[in-house]
Amino acid sequence: MNRLQGLPPVFCPGTRLLVLGSFPGVASLRAQQYYGHPQNQFWKILGAVWALPLVQMPYPERLAALHAHGLGLWDVYGACEREGSLDADIRAAELNDLAWLRSQCPQLSAIAHNGGESFRHARHTEMFGLPVVKLPSTSPANASWSFERKLAAWAEVLLRYGLVPAGSAAQ
Repeated sequence: MNRLQGLPPVFCPGTRLLVLGSFPGVASLRAQQYYGHPQNQFWKILGAVWALPLVQMPYPERLAALHAHGLGLWDVYGACEREGSLDADIRAAELNDLAWLRSQCPQLSAIAHNGGESFRHARHTEMFGLPVVKLPSTSPANASWSFERKLAAWAEVLLRYGLVPAGSAAQ
């Protein structure tokens, strides 16, 4: 089994909410883009909340939109062994240096875990003294949640931490 290396963090000094996934799937690693699988609903959800065509935008423009809204991305695992894309198949995982990233984001006010595997590491993120929330996974493997239900959960958290523009339809 090959050792896989994750993606670098996406953040800026103005990052207020950090979303942590578990580890990028095969499509994301191949594309070198967070949430690169076309069935993953991450970009579709954020696009709906922010009224932006994120799914159609080039990846660098998507990242610029994250920065503009104060949203950062990373994963709890920086490297692992895995065949396929399922979290259940992650082996020999190495945790990312979340304390380092925390030190780079002075305005960080909360951490959100995208799905259950990421949330298993909430005890590490709770040590920063910030609110920690569990969001429903945007992965296509999370078929028990409808898009509308995921959207409502994500919109509520983005609104709570000030990442939804005033007067937005998501409010």
